[in-house]
Amino acid sequence: MAESNFVDYVKIYCRSGKGGRGSTHMRREKYCPNGGPDGGDGGRGGHIILRGNRNYWTLLHLKYDRHAMAGHGESGSKGRSFGKDGADKIIEVPCGTVVYNAETGEYLCDVTEDGQEVILLKGGRGGQGNWHFKTATRQAPRFAQPGEPMQEMTVIMELKLLADVGLVGFPNAGKSTLLSSISAAKPKIADYPFTTLEPNLGIVSYHGGKSFVMADIPGIIEGASQGKGLGLRFLRHIERNSLLLFMVPADSDDIRKEYEVLLNELRTFNPEMLDKQRVLAVTKSDMLDQELMDEIEPTLPEGIPHVFISSVSGLGISVLKDILWEELNKESNKIEDIVHRPKDVTRLQQELKDMGEDEDIVYEYEEDVDDDDDIDYEYEEEEDWEEK
Repeated sequence: MAESNFVDYVKIYCRSGKGGRGSTHMRREKYCPNGGPDGGDGGRGGHIILRGNRNYWTLLHLKYDRHAMAGHGESGSKGRSFGKDGADKIIEVPCGTVVYNAETGEYLCDVTEDGQEVILLKGGRGGQGNWHFKTATRQAPRFAQPGEPMQEMTVIMELKLLADVGLVGFPNAGKSTLLSSISAAKPKIADYPFTTLEPNLGIVSYHGGKSFVMADIPGIIEGASQGKGLGLRFLRHIERNSLLLFMVPADSDDIRKEYEVLLNELRTFNPEMLDKQRVLAVTKSDMLDQELMDEIEPTLPEGIPHVFISSVSGLGISVLKDILWEELNKESNKIEDIVHRPKDVTRLQQELKDMGEDEDIVYEYEEDVDDDDDIDYEYEEEEDWEEK
């Protein structure tokens, strides 16, 4: 994967800004010797904000920018002047990005729409100036609030592709060939297993100028949910798909058994995947005649639509499109909100190791000098501020 620009897993350090402290300034003007407190409030610290951007399709731009830090709020000043708010740090992410706490595995947020903004870490509130604390009996408060501290966290960002149809099958089942034949996508095709090492998206045209998005997921093998083969890396991309197209070659020893193995891997990874609508395509059917198709058809799994196709000869492709479009537009097949489960910490550490993201990200920064002890109150100490 070193040569690939497809990055769907990054670990970054985020830090919001701290709030500015309130001012303890005392008003001192000509002809107004007892002006009283007029210290302004401190500014708010900057937020860490995630924003969905449809122009991004990978997390590559965050791979080498591992520190996201917002600006600190400025302190208040005299004349009830409020301090300037710290600059927010906006992180552009592709739609379909899910964020987890890297230490606990807790699910934090999800960005699914273009332009959607989610505050990941809030900046600290600015402290109130001393003019807030004046009362009839305390007319010259010589104190103010400090700003709230910043928040910091190391997070994992995980990309789950958004597509209408996801292709599910063993290596060399013909997934990439199908995608290349019915869309403009150009995935790598070869006669050896695991040719596809990263997901590919293609837009499939349909009648009347209509279209839908199809995702080619790298091949699944038995035990993939336990980390075998390409493991868990790409199974998560199937969670976003509205419909799953299972693809089993016609020359398989037992089509039903292969289908059950694939279904079991999805069930083990996330049982909620079984709620998705499924379609079965028997690929490489150009080697079959009608008699063989009639013999195979009774052995296929019951309860799901099936079709014999050949991406090379075009057999059954138009029928497959009709079935997919019909299933996609069923009211019962609308995508519902995905319930993201917290990650198991043990499995999370293995994922980080597999992705090369297991190193600790530490940012050393110099703390701003807290000059609360050196505040210039701008009043004469001998001045009696009490009522005479």
